[in-house]
Amino acid sequence: MAMTDTPFTPAPAVFAEIEGSPARFPVRRIYCVGRNYAAHRREMGGDDREPPFFFSKPADAVVASGSTIPYAAATSNLHHEVELVVALKGGGVDVPVDSALELVFGYAAGVDLTRRDLQTASRNKGQPWDSAKGFDQSAPLGPIRPWSGAAPQGRISLTVNGAVRQDASLADMIWNVAEIISECSRLWRLAPGDLIYTGTPEGVGPLISGDQVEVSIEDVGALNITIA
Repeated sequence: MAMTDTPFTPAPAVFAEIEGSPARFPVRRIYCVGRNYAAHRREMGGDDREPPFFFSKPADAVVASGSTIPYAAATSNLHHEVELVVALKGGGVDVPVDSALELVFGYAAGVDLTRRDLQTASRNKGQPWDSAKGFDQSAPLGPIRPWSGAAPQGRISLTVNGAVRQDASLADMIWNVAEIISECSRLWRLAPGDLIYTGTPEGVGPLISGDQVEVSIEDVGALNITIA
């Protein structure tokens, strides 16, 4: 077998939409930050400004805005978590906070779908969260808006069937975007194509089949999905 031959057809690469451009953003990895808003930290049983902790999702968990996605398997308590998503054009290790924003290509609205019942069971047993967070179609993502300079600080909100569930300010993040990038680069070598979901504010809650989910982040963009 030649070096370029494969025994099967590989899965296609994953790309995300770039606002106002026919080009597409090639997704490499997805990192996510847990409990990065004070009110949500209290909502989930925490209280202090601890160092940010991370978990991951597979790149092919990305779902484009406007998609209809199935209610996740193996759960009876699927939750929404609205998040600002950072898309990277550069990378490195041990990135200083004061130069971290130079790696940013742009920002997007995202949702971290969570199988809350599996997460709770794993947490109670001291087990990893992989099955609760890294499942199929668990990372809805709106178009990426190219960006330079200071990170956005506006409103972030999520509605379900028109009713507001989450409504906060990006300025309420415990760890800001530059700090998150820097801390993440201490654990992994970041690279172009990486996405970082930066945490969710309070108001997370359950979804059921038929729900219409709409997300808006001031100055960044929007996202909508339907749960089939």
